[in-house]
Amino acid sequence: MTVTDQGSANQPKIRVVLVGLMIAMMLAMLDNMIVSTSLPIIVREFDGLDHFTWVVTAYVLGTTVSTPIWGKVGDLYGRKTVFLTSIVIFLIGSALSGMAGSAMLGGPEDGMFQLIGFRAVQGLGAGGLIVGVMAIIGDLVPPRERGRYQGMMAGVMAIAMVAGPLLGGFIADHLSWRWAFYINLPLGGVALLVLITQMHLPKYRTEHKIDWLGAGLLSVGITALVLITTWGGNEYDWASPQIFALVGLAAVALAFFGFVERRAAEPILPLGLFKNRNFALISAVGFLLGFAMFGAMNFLPIFQQYVQGASATGSGLLLLPLMFGMLVVSILSGRAITRTGRYRLFPIIGGVLMTVGMLLLTLLDAHTSRVELGAYLVVLGAGMGFLMQTSMLIAQNSVEQRDLGAASGAATFFRSIGGSFGVSLFGAVFATRFQSELTDKLGAQAADQFSGGGGAGTFDPAVLAGLPAAARNGLLTSLADSIAGVFWWAVAFAVLVPVLAWFVKEIPLRGAPEVAATATPEERAERALADAPAVP
Repeated sequence: MTVTDQGSANQPKIRVVLVGLMIAMMLAMLDNMIVSTSLPIIVREFDGLDHFTWVVTAYVLGTTVSTPIWGKVGDLYGRKTVFLTSIVIFLIGSALSGMAGSAMLGGPEDGMFQLIGFRAVQGLGAGGLIVGVMAIIGDLVPPRERGRYQGMMAGVMAIAMVAGPLLGGFIADHLSWRWAFYINLPLGGVALLVLITQMHLPKYRTEHKIDWLGAGLLSVGITALVLITTWGGNEYDWASPQIFALVGLAAVALAFFGFVERRAAEPILPLGLFKNRNFALISAVGFLLGFAMFGAMNFLPIFQQYVQGASATGSGLLLLPLMFGMLVVSILSGRAITRTGRYRLFPIIGGVLMTVGMLLLTLLDAHTSRVELGAYLVVLGAGMGFLMQTSMLIAQNSVEQRDLGAASGAATFFRSIGGSFGVSLFGAVFATRFQSELTDKLGAQAADQFSGGGGAGTFDPAVLAGLPAAARNGLLTSLADSIAGVFWWAVAFAVLVPVLAWFVKEIPLRGAPEVAATATPEERAERALADAPAVP
């Protein structure tokens, strides 16, 4: 017989803190998706068609650059203060984004440039939210019980993927686009209140010395990589001098970063982490997961809206099967890990299911029904549910507690970079194949008219409805076949996930310390003192 462990004894308080963490995670994940539906309105108001992609790119860039830095700073200075700071920065960025182009800030003339800058501020805060949530769960909950809580966070991600377009569509239709940003303020305020009053984290003493040179080199290298994947094939040709210059800048910055990190007293991204086989493998899995998942999933709304005739809001509803599969499996797998302490099988199963889901999506054509697509998405969502937070759990369980933030930041970073590369590569694949399919079915003139180098986004659904039946069918068939071709590429990367996961070594997850029933009163008092939460 044993007394109750710390994790069980503090479960009610952890659940209260979890509410605040879930809101914070929801803010970071929701914001990019909720804004996408407002972009057409913003472009019209600011006459900013030439720069509108930067509204998304600035947020992604800020998030990607800051993620590993937030993780390491949290390790050095304490996660609570650093995490609350990231929430405040995110809310400041949200408020300023909502005010962009207003009379208070000089009017709409510079509104687009203001919005891009403020979105970068938002992204900086979002990087701290994403890595902070995972690291804080790592501090509060022993690895044996962590799967259950991280499964809940994966569920939040799934909800955000669907709720973002739905809520964004409602705001675009019934409110000002500015409320896509202002809505963060009350939600963030609730999260701040809960976390300030209820969250008490253990403290770890480390030498406070920030590796500023390493942080700067990493930021330059990551920025160059994100710009390559954003501009390549869009703003500039892949063989252009601008892209070659960015490739050179990224290579030099990251090479010097590696040199500096090997000599830094407190490196931003400890390279020694990659000597751990599990950490190195799961980082590669995260990159491939982001590459295949985020890269290919961008094309589902295009298929639903153009081929299946769904509205922007309706395409969000059609993603519900994906959310269902991911949400249910995330929660169930998290509970199974908590109950058994075993996890190696889950990323293998997840990789297989994700590959099968991508294979099913290669069957998409102009006649695929919504029911068929929904069934395919359930399979894909189940695979993602097995992978998303299990990969984070393995990364955290592979390192010492003092490196928890750095490990969480690195895991999130590789997934984000993978997604950025995936979006770029699959976008280029889609555009090339769409041009070829249109040329074969409708001729070169029609291909130039409807693809224009930019894919499906360059023709309007209203124009599509007014086309002769033969032209409309040829266009929809070309579009569906091109999207199916993208998923074939996704399969090529997804199939590597279960292969890498097979080589992960199962290291037993630690449970919370237990005190034997035979322990002396002094030993019990000592354990109770050790288990007491630290004063923030």
